[in-house]
Amino acid sequence: METVEILGYKAKVARKLFERIRGLIGTKDLPSDEGMLILKCNAIHTCFMSFPIDAIFLDKNDKVVKTVKNIRPWRFFIWGGFKAVKVLEIRSKG
Repeated sequence: METVEILGYKAKVARKLFERIRGLIGTKDLPSDEGMLILKCNAIHTCFMSFPIDAIFLDKNDKVVKTVKNIRPWRFFIWGGFKAVKVLEIRSKG
């Protein structure tokens, strides 16, 4: 899986369908400077997650369109809005 730098985070890029569905599921810990960038995505879930996350939804130009903080595990639908085309998931800062 490719890694990119975005918004000051080193993020693995989820491009393929399975990678996008899986996201951070199965990840036990995430350093504060790392994340997962999920492409072709304007909504997420946190089912099967081990820790709370912050979700930063981005438009096609990597402009932040919505931020949702402290999303606990087992939330079924978090929507980034119509302009969101990708999301950066990071460990929640609380």
